[in-house]
Amino acid sequence: MRYYGQKLAFYVIALWAALTLNFFLPRLLPGNPVDIMLAKLAQKGPVSPAARQSLELLLGTDDDRSLWESYVGYLGNVLRFDFGPSITYFPTPVQDVIGQALPWTVVLVGVSTLLSFVFGVTLGTLAGWKRGGWLDNLIPVTTMLQAVPYFWMAILLVYLLAVVWRIFPAFGGYDIYTTTPGWTWSFVSSAVVHATLPAATIIISSVGGWMLGMRNMMVATLSEDYITTAEAKGLSPVRIRQRYAARNAVLPSVAGFALSLGFVVSGSLVTEQVFSYPGIGYSLLQAVNNNDYALMQGLFLVITVAVLGANLIVDLLYGVIDPRTRVRR
Repeated sequence: MRYYGQKLAFYVIALWAALTLNFFLPRLLPGNPVDIMLAKLAQKGPVSPAARQSLELLLGTDDDRSLWESYVGYLGNVLRFDFGPSITYFPTPVQDVIGQALPWTVVLVGVSTLLSFVFGVTLGTLAGWKRGGWLDNLIPVTTMLQAVPYFWMAILLVYLLAVVWRIFPAFGGYDIYTTTPGWTWSFVSSAVVHATLPAATIIISSVGGWMLGMRNMMVATLSEDYITTAEAKGLSPVRIRQRYAARNAVLPSVAGFALSLGFVVSGSLVTEQVFSYPGIGYSLLQAVNNNDYALMQGLFLVITVAVLGANLIVDLLYGVIDPRTRVRR
């Protein structure tokens, strides 16, 4: 229990540090971010004095309050998840914008990351188990694909599968002309078809890293004494591969998967931009282009919480998978 308590305390402190940094960032920006936001809001309609006050409270630039009072007020807004209106999607509140974009990214990038991890670990296990086989010789090709930039891979898939052969749509999250969002077969099928190319981009570009890492760990694990002992006992090759070799070799990949899982919420920014996919990455790029500080702060908070939460969960599971990590030295 002491191990888990220490881990939880560390992540709570890390979250507080991230929130504090999120508070001070607007103060470090050149100029007055409130004036920039109000100028953009004025282009879309009249802005009331209450709107200026709310933005000052949100960004911590209210001169009538002390720094500590502004900080406490900011933390209160964070607890209520109240970041004010978004300039990019005015007058929609930031929390509504994030709520609309978050499910798209979680489903697309989350499923793609999980599939690439499963495929890479499985193929890497087989490649390391039979070194020199055709699957082992395929690893340089997969690592070459990993070195290809996301945007180049995305553009190539769009050109081949959406322009030349017209198998999949080139952009969007669903067909806006024939379907409406909802739990209907027409919408779900349309969303799956539109997500195929972005998901393929992520999987092709990342599966090689998991495969290479797992293959190398399998090679190192197979030279351990307990593998030789298992073989001397006459255990079946399948049991040795799965219960002894793969179980120990996968531990570093699990730690790496924690980082990848945490960045699911931030999305694949370039991929979502190329495909105009309505996820968190696309919204973040729009916020940056429009100097939408409120939306940027909200997205930064969500990404931070996702990264810390994913790492905490996997860190705790890592202690269950490998009891050696809980031993105090």
